[in-house]
Amino acid sequence: MPSDPLQPPRSPDELLARLRSLFPELSAQFQGGARYLLDHPQDIPVLSMRKLAGNAGVQPATLVRLSQFLGFDGWQSLRELFVDVLRAGPQPYAKRARKVVRETESGRMLAEMLEAQHQNLDRIANANAQSLPRAAELIAAAPSLHIAGFRACFPIAFTFHYVYRLFRSSVHLVRGEAGTLEMELRALAPEDAVFVASFAPYSQESIRVATLARASGCTVIALTDSTVSPIALEADCTLLFSVESPSFFPSVSAGVATVEALVEQLLAKQGKGAIRALELAEGQLHQAGAYAPAGGR
Repeated sequence: MPSDPLQPPRSPDELLARLRSLFPELSAQFQGGARYLLDHPQDIPVLSMRKLAGNAGVQPATLVRLSQFLGFDGWQSLRELFVDVLRAGPQPYAKRARKVVRETESGRMLAEMLEAQHQNLDRIANANAQSLPRAAELIAAAPSLHIAGFRACFPIAFTFHYVYRLFRSSVHLVRGEAGTLEMELRALAPEDAVFVASFAPYSQESIRVATLARASGCTVIALTDSTVSPIALEADCTLLFSVESPSFFPSVSAGVATVEALVEQLLAKQGKGAIRALELAEGQLHQAGAYAPAGGR
């Protein structure tokens, strides 16, 4: 283990990432505590240290020493990272809208929005360098893929479904229209892959899809804003995207960019078979009159 003192992580995601990276170097006792924290981060803000230690099969003092090793002055400081996230929660849209109306000058709006989108795209590149190829492997290996995204995440799910289905037929969009979500989820079969997109505040539908997919023996891929989101906790592979925006509503642009990058990897993985399927789909669309003739009428 490193001898130099560590600076304490500044967020739950940073803490969990540090635990994963240091895990092989930890003592057996520390590994016992770290394993439980990694597998059950949702318990950290709501259970006592004694209860957590009992669940992990270690002594409470082990969690104190593990916290100090990670750079905190004790367990309570580590726990506060997760408590603060719960306490803050997502800011109501109306409150954000009032701030936009009150503080934003029209001349700065476009520049601020473009800067936020640029930063969001930078974040997905850094966060998904390893997980994006893994997601492509899991999806390509599955007999069928079911894609779900509700409310603001529906554009992400629809884009993924529309583009990927151009060269793969066993791709299905979960819509949940007219209260039919549970009926649609009856189609989930063991070894299928289920892709779910959601960000805080997380939709109940997305959580139901991820939970039922896990129970059905499916491989779950989550596209979300945190490694401790409800759908990430059910996932075999998690892709992260940021929804930061100077406007009143979170931005899904980085989520759309992530699935576009994922489709690119899936196309490359499928190779010549994907090209043939894509040529066939394009030909059928033109023959069916889906597109206006080039050059006008």
